[in-house]
Amino acid sequence: MLPASPRRWLPPYLAGLLAMGLLLSFAALQDYRRAGGRHAWEPFLWEFSSIVMVGLLALALHQLVGRLRGRPWTQQLPALLLAALLFNLLHVAGMFGLRLAVYAGAGLDYQPDPLPELLLYEGAKDLVAFGFLLLASRGFWAAQAAAAQAQELERTRRELAEARLARLAEQVQPHFLFNSLNLISSLMYEDVERADRLLCELAGLLRASLAAQEQGEHTLEAELALVQPFLNLMQARFGAERLLVQIDADAEARACRLPALLLLAPVENAIKHDVARHAGLVRVRLQALRRADQLCLQLDNDGVREAPPVDGGLGLRNLRERLQARYGVAAQVEFGPAEGLMRLRITIPQGV
Repeated sequence: MLPASPRRWLPPYLAGLLAMGLLLSFAALQDYRRAGGRHAWEPFLWEFSSIVMVGLLALALHQLVGRLRGRPWTQQLPALLLAALLFNLLHVAGMFGLRLAVYAGAGLDYQPDPLPELLLYEGAKDLVAFGFLLLASRGFWAAQAAAAQAQELERTRRELAEARLARLAEQVQPHFLFNSLNLISSLMYEDVERADRLLCELAGLLRASLAAQEQGEHTLEAELALVQPFLNLMQARFGAERLLVQIDADAEARACRLPALLLLAPVENAIKHDVARHAGLVRVRLQALRRADQLCLQLDNDGVREAPPVDGGLGLRNLRERLQARYGVAAQVEFGPAEGLMRLRITIPQGV
């Protein structure tokens, strides 16, 4: 089987045959002139009549090698031996048929060597040519099979990466949902109306997050549209005296793209855990800006200042795994104390 479109392989193939024919013809022309030849076109006829037949037979041989691939050598060997014999007979018949036709058209007499000598002489050359073409064809098929295997491996790798991303994204919502319900449940016996309002806020947020999860990726603007209702939920839960939130993101940063639901868990952890551990006011600030081809996100909070766990907890592990599966080493996550507060820095490449 040849490449799908002849437009891709036919021009270079014909160009190669033409170059080979000209090279052999000019070499034969020198000997022809030394021998006193009178028609300069004869060496070109001799060489090109052979090249034309070899070119046609090479295509047929390539098809045969493709059909024989994967079969045992006990089946391939007899077919190849028969193909070698046919290669010689068809090459000789076609080559001298073209020569006789051209000589007859030019009104000249052409007397080839006796048939036994001709078959022996041409047979030796055809055997070498057949062997070379056979090896070239097998090499071509092997390279094509390797390329197909590489494409299949790449396709499988992409599918596994997409499945992994989907699995990681699915972990975000239950984790967030359970924590939110736990927060709301603490209000059920204190303020029923307030708890009911929080449940309505949570229901709207979950509907929006489900739609975002189906998209897989969206703009920072869309991500912040999910974060803001959650912030409203948390501020209603803890009150302005316990929680102050600030978001700084310009238009250029808001147009950048990132995985859906990426910021929800980090913001949730920064608020829920730190407010719970800190008696005073907790300030949380989310900054976003674009630097060249990167989106830089920074989440600061001053509620907890002790050293974080080595892995940063489940939410941070999930965030790192999602970014690694999507961007590899091009995305960076840093988490730890800085300037008297806890800081999470996320760098996401754009245009990937």
